[in-house]
Amino acid sequence: MLSELYHSLNPIAFTLGPLQVHWYALAYLAGFVLAGVVVYRVARRWGLDLTADDVVNVIVGIAWGVIIGARLFYVVFYGDGYYFAHPLEVFALNQGGMSFHGGFVGAIVGGALVCRVIGVSAATFCDLGVIGAPLGLFFGRCANFVNGELWGKPTSLPWGVVFETGGNVARHPSQLYEALLEGLVIFVVLLCLSRRRPPRPQGTFMGTFLVLYGVFRFLIEFVRVPDAQLGYLLGPITMGQLLSLPLVVAGVVVLVLAHRWQRPQVGHLKRAA
Repeated sequence: MLSELYHSLNPIAFTLGPLQVHWYALAYLAGFVLAGVVVYRVARRWGLDLTADDVVNVIVGIAWGVIIGARLFYVVFYGDGYYFAHPLEVFALNQGGMSFHGGFVGAIVGGALVCRVIGVSAATFCDLGVIGAPLGLFFGRCANFVNGELWGKPTSLPWGVVFETGGNVARHPSQLYEALLEGLVIFVVLLCLSRRRPPRPQGTFMGTFLVLYGVFRFLIEFVRVPDAQLGYLLGPITMGQLLSLPLVVAGVVVLVLAHRWQRPQVGHLKRAA
């Protein structure tokens, strides 16, 4: 059934004259917009003085950070030297090649810079941001499925999918596994945690996100085929798994510090002028 669904989908959502709009681009747009909505609504529930303009400004900064960071990490960690020999190809975003780990780092840097400019607490906004971020991951992984990329290993399970670029064999739809676990499951967990009154200690959401994403990504990599130019690095271990381990460690550290400090997410989000 999933295989039939995949073959009925077109990576191009629609065309406007010579312009082709892909589902992947719409996935990024939907992810940022919905994340902004979640951030604003949770901030109001927590009683934080965050305006709609503040949210838009920081989300724009995060968006630029995601795009730049995701591309740079892919070039450095997944390019296997190709981009050093072809530097202009670094800017060919239409050819694909983005790394979640780089996008995450870029989101923190981009968001923190804008928070500093407009006088918003970057630490609290990180907690807010990661509650909405899994929605972007969900749409992004669904777009990977539509594009027929990042597929998994061969499988005999009934939901296996025959991808055009994966040979005449049914494969794990690892993109959908990631959409479910890294996207919907993490979103539901963090959203439920956010409903506690008073809000949980600062850092709780960032730490939880890091741990859950790192664990889910590490496990899914066992059924996902690694990038062809890299293959397996250490036995069955892939680059995606190596980059996920530091996230788990960092998440545990953040959670320990958060509950040691017990600093609540209440009061004023903005710094005094």
